[in-house]
Amino acid sequence: MNKEEAKAAILSLSKEIDQHNYHYYVESNPQISDYDFDMLLNRLQQLELEHPEFAYDYSPTKRVGGDITKKFESVVHRFPMLSLANTYSEEEIIDWETRLKKVTDEELNFVCELKYDGVAIGIRYENGIMTRAVTRGDGTQGEDITANVRTIRSIPLKLIGHFPDDFEIRGEIFMPLASFNALNAEREEIGEQLFANPRNTASGTLKMQDSKVVAERNLDSYLYGVYGDDLSFEGHLSAVENAGSWGFKVPTKEKNFIQRTTSIEGIMDFIHYWDKARHGLPFEIDGVVIKVDNYAQQRKLGFTAKSPRWAIAFKFKTERVETLLE
Repeated sequence: MNKEEAKAAILSLSKEIDQHNYHYYVESNPQISDYDFDMLLNRLQQLELEHPEFAYDYSPTKRVGGDITKKFESVVHRFPMLSLANTYSEEEIIDWETRLKKVTDEELNFVCELKYDGVAIGIRYENGIMTRAVTRGDGTQGEDITANVRTIRSIPLKLIGHFPDDFEIRGEIFMPLASFNALNAEREEIGEQLFANPRNTASGTLKMQDSKVVAERNLDSYLYGVYGDDLSFEGHLSAVENAGSWGFKVPTKEKNFIQRTTSIEGIMDFIHYWDKARHGLPFEIDGVVIKVDNYAQQRKLGFTAKSPRWAIAFKFKTERVETLLE
């Protein structure tokens, strides 16, 4: 195989593997067997070893990890990562909606979505390539954990479709319950202390120095906030749906992970549904987030010192059970 043939084969294999990754990790709809997938990946790895000059930074082979990070660099956010006001009270959700309607007499559309119990992340893409992934930190600056985020197979290294040249997408990285339970089973078998919960385990995993270990822990994500200059979307839901067409794993209306409503009754229906249905999810959520959909209305409503006025998080009460200590 000459150099041109090797270059073409590497590019073709990369695209094919990316597509299978998308089917498996984003759509949960694998098109080939694990064995066939591994054979494709092994073939790509071999070609990249033979022709390292054609190994792309966004190659699917980077997913397996291996980078060692001595120190996580501190990075200032281009757009501050503000926290949301929290409440456990439905009455406070009603009061919040009433306050918004006093500020504007325009009709408000609300977007309701799940509040994933994980680690907030902001990921920058330039010309369709992942360039940096940064934790929330203090909201003004966070830590660069790009090498570890590259190992998460539901997060694309290279985008498809028509996307902005330079933007950031934000969301949550979490540990699925199956991965958490399997990890604790392994630890129990070798006599190590068990991890307390999936959220803390995901957080600790993302700060590990060896990205190969991160890759083995099968973290997952949902991404749902698009930030950038000169974005063409009118509102939050439209941005989320477009991000899904670029290859991101985003919450969808089909799964009822995200819905738009014009009424407080619609908000309450979403809250009540997920307060019960959350126990059937393969990952943990700790509440529901409600946002004003329209970006122009968001700007008009503005911010407090700590959080946006146009969004609020309703948190579910932690369930308590009694156990008999013998």
